[in-house]
Amino acid sequence: MNKFIKVVVYALGILLLVIIGFLTYVKIALPDVGPPPDIKIEATAEKIQRGSYLAHHVTLCMDCHSTRDWSYFSGPMVAGTEGKGGETFDQKFGFPGKYVAPNITPFHLKDWTDGEIFRAVTSGVSKDGRALFPIMPHHLYGQLDKNDIEAIIAFIRTLKPIENKTEISSSDFPMNFIINTIPKKPSFTTIPPQSDKLNYGKYIATASGCMECHTKQVKGKIVGQPYAGGFEFMLPGNTVVRSANITPDKETGIGTWTNQQFVDRFKMYSDSVYTNLKVAPGTLQTTMPWTMYAGMKQEDLSALFAYLQSLPPVKNTVEKFTVTSGK
Repeated sequence: MNKFIKVVVYALGILLLVIIGFLTYVKIALPDVGPPPDIKIEATAEKIQRGSYLAHHVTLCMDCHSTRDWSYFSGPMVAGTEGKGGETFDQKFGFPGKYVAPNITPFHLKDWTDGEIFRAVTSGVSKDGRALFPIMPHHLYGQLDKNDIEAIIAFIRTLKPIENKTEISSSDFPMNFIINTIPKKPSFTTIPPQSDKLNYGKYIATASGCMECHTKQVKGKIVGQPYAGGFEFMLPGNTVVRSANITPDKETGIGTWTNQQFVDRFKMYSDSVYTNLKVAPGTLQTTMPWTMYAGMKQEDLSALFAYLQSLPPVKNTVEKFTVTSGK
C-alpha cells in the first residue's frame, strides 16, 4: 500500500511539474509573433484620407479609442476626444478582466515605430511585448490588405495629441495565461474588386468586425452561431442589450430585408433631419455605433448586405433589450 501511495505521489509530482513548466512557457515564451516589421509609412494625402474613412466608419478605431456619450442614443463620439482612449471593458460587462482602450494619439504613440503599431493592430502584441485581448479584433485586422492597415496608421499619426494616460489592461485567471496564446502572425489579403460583390462584402464585414458583436460570446469565448446575434452588453440602469441576428433567416434575422432597407437603416443617422435623442438610464439604448457606421459608403453597405445575405440562415430569436432586477 505504501508503495502504491508513493507511486501516486510521484505521478502527481511529475504532473505538477509539467503543468508548472507549461504555464511558465506560456507566460514567458508567448506571445511569439516575431519582431515588429521595419517599415516607415509614407503618409500621402490619399493614404490619410483612406485611413480616416476606415477609422471613423469601417474599422471604427475612433469608436473604442475615444469617449462616447452614453446619455444619447447609440453613444456617439464626443467631439474633441478622438483617440484619447479610456473606454473600459471589464467584468461588469462580462469580460474576463479589465481592458482599457489605450490613447492612440501622438501623445502616447510618439515613441512607437510604424512597425510596432502595425504589429499591435495585426498580431495583437504591444510595443512592450504584452498580448492584447481581442476586443480590438487584431485576428481580423491581420486578414485585411496591408495597405489599409498602413492607411489607418498614417491617419492616426495626424490626430491631435491629447494628454491622457490610460490604465494598463489586465486579465483575470485563467485568461491571464490564455491571452498569451491568442496573438498570431497575420495572413494578409488583397482588397477584392468592388465588382466581386460577395468577396468585397466579406472584406467589409471582416474590417467592420460584424461577426465579433453579432455572435454570442461569454467571457471572450464564442458560444453561439456566427452572425446569429445574442451577444449581451450590460448598460447603466440594470439594462441588457443584445446584438441582432443578421443572418438571412426570414423569421428571426434579416432574410426579408431589401438592400435599400439595409442601407437606409444606416444612412438615417447621417440624414440632415435626424436628431439624436437623450436616453435615460433604464430605457432603450444600444451599443451599436450607428452614428459612425452611418458614414460608410453606400457601395460598401450594399456589398456588406450582399455578403450577409449569402450566409446560412440561422433561426435564433433574440430579445434585444431587457431591464434586469439588478440583483
